[in-house]
This record gives sequence, C-alpha cells and structure tokens, in this order.
Amino acid sequence: MNPGRISPDPTAGTSGLIPGAAVLWKREMLHFLRQRARLVGFIGSPVIFWIVIGSGFNRSFSYTGARPDISYLEFYFPGTIVLTMLFTAIFASISIIEDRHSGFLQGVLVAPVPRLSISSGKILGAASLALMQALLLLLLVPVLGIGLSPASVVLSVLSLVILAVGLAGLGFLIAWRMDTTQGFHAVMNLLLIPLWLLSGSLFPVHGAASWIEKIMLCNPLYYGMSTFRQALYLASVPEPQEVLPLPLNFAIISIFSVVMLFLSARSAKTRKT
Repeated sequence: MNPGRISPDPTAGTSGLIPGAAVLWKREMLHFLRQRARLVGFIGSPVIFWIVIGSGFNRSFSYTGARPDISYLEFYFPGTIVLTMLFTAIFASISIIEDRHSGFLQGVLVAPVPRLSISSGKILGAASLALMQALLLLLLVPVLGIGLSPASVVLSVLSLVILAVGLAGLGFLIAWRMDTTQGFHAVMNLLLIPLWLLSGSLFPVHGAASWIEKIMLCNPLYYGMSTFRQALYLASVPEPQEVLPLPLNFAIISIFSVVMLFLSARSAKTRKT
C-alpha cells in the first residue's frame, strides 16, 4: 500500500472502536508519564503563573462576584485552571504530527480498526491529561476560602470534563491538518492567546469595551469559563454575574464539544497522510 494515501475504512462496523481508542489513550498516558520534564511542569507552571499574575493585579482589581471582598487571586483562579487545560489539551495533540513523521500513524491507519477510534483515542488522551491537571489544581480551592457543596463539586468537574473534550477535539482538528510542529506552534500561538485572553479569565465581560464584549460573546471558551465559574460558586450567594444562566452555558459548551468531536472524526476519514 502507498503510505501517501489513505484507503477507505478497513472496517465498516465499530467492533474495533473501543479497543483501538483504548490502546491510543493508554499510549498517550504512558508517553506523558515517561517524560519527567512534563511531570515537573504539570503543576508548578500554572501555580507560579497564578501567583505572579494574581498578586500583580490584586490591588487594582474590582469585581462584583460571589463575595464583595473577592480578590484578584480568587477571581483569576478559575482562569488559571482553564488556561492550563487549554494549553495541555491542545499541545498534547502535537503527538499526532510526531506519530506521522515516525510512521506510527501510517501503521494505525492501515490497521483493522475504524478511523473513529484514532480520533477518539487521541482526543481522550489529551482530554485526560488536561483534566488531571485541572483536578489537581482544584485541591487549592480550600486555600481561597470558596465554599463548596456536593452539587458545586459535581458540576464543576462535569464542566471541566466537557470543556477538556472540546479543547482536545480542537487540537486534534488542527494538528491533523499540519505537517510540521513549527506550523502547529505558529497556528496555536496565533489562536490560543486571543482565545484565552477573551474568555473572561483575566477580566470580566462586564465593564470591558463594547467591541471587546462582542468578541468575547462569540468566543466558545468564554462560555466554558462562565460555566466553570458559576458551578464553582454554586453554593455562594450572590453568585458571579455572568451573561447567561448556568444551564444555558452548559448547553453551549456541550454543543461545542460535540461539534469538535464530529469534525475531528470527519477529518480522520478524509486526511491524506
């Protein structure tokens, strides 16, 4: 077979979907655990980022949040978690490009498994890494004095799971079309920084310039940020002021994740490698 072309799906059914996806997911986990440098920066980098930025803007910050005395360190904490999830989930997709260059991806493409298992395994691997990091950072919530209830914990984790899958799908969608890691980094830097800056992580949408506010409301990550913040403060009165209620925000990020999964699966069936 010519490795430069992709044949139709080797299997018409889905019997190999779960085993194939599980193998690729496990490979992503083992690949991460064997890289000690990534293990060190897994928690250290976001915590340092949170402390430095949070402390720098603390005295000049004003926000009508869950409590009248909310500090910038507290306001920025959910944004730190979303930031780390964004970069972890999307940059984990670089392994797709590396697998293509090593020939591993070509071997997977001709294996008797559905193409959907390729996108599913890669996306679940990247989403798992992002979620692991987010859950470890959530352990710092008691330090901030945020009151949690069982419902707020469940909804917070659920929002992070949905968001992680959507971001990992976005990373897969872009990486699958890239041939070099340099091109992937260029596109990601151009996309990720504005995506995060306009997500409500650094500053609330209320009070921003009108044109900035309009852009933020078109950013799917903004609704992920809003969902997580509302869920985190579910037990607080008053709750954070967001544009949309919690159920509608959940619906939007769920649609975003489903769309990313669909587009990723479609790309895996059409991309020539």
